[in-house]
Amino acid sequence: MLRIEKELDGHTTTLRLIGRIQSADIGSIQAQMDDDSVHVLFDLGEVTLVNVEVIRFLSDCEDEGVVLIHCPPYVREWILRERDERSGPRIPDGT
Repeated sequence: MLRIEKELDGHTTTLRLIGRIQSADIGSIQAQMDDDSVHVLFDLGEVTLVNVEVIRFLSDCEDEGVVLIHCPPYVREWILRERDERSGPRIPDGT
């Protein structure tokens, strides 16, 4: 079960995500994102479990400027692997 704690500080919104994040939680996270904020941070320090759809969501958010703080190493590694897979096979440049 996911718990979301929201903190507003000037132009920064921090969403502290606590517990297990499932695909069904993505809409709740998006609803908490404040469009008026210049910076959005996801504090993942207390995340216990995620699935591949959540990893893709986090990766997309990061690509759009969201900063992931206190990201568990397994989540970071999984995000990097998903990005590599989405970018397709690497073609040698012949040099």
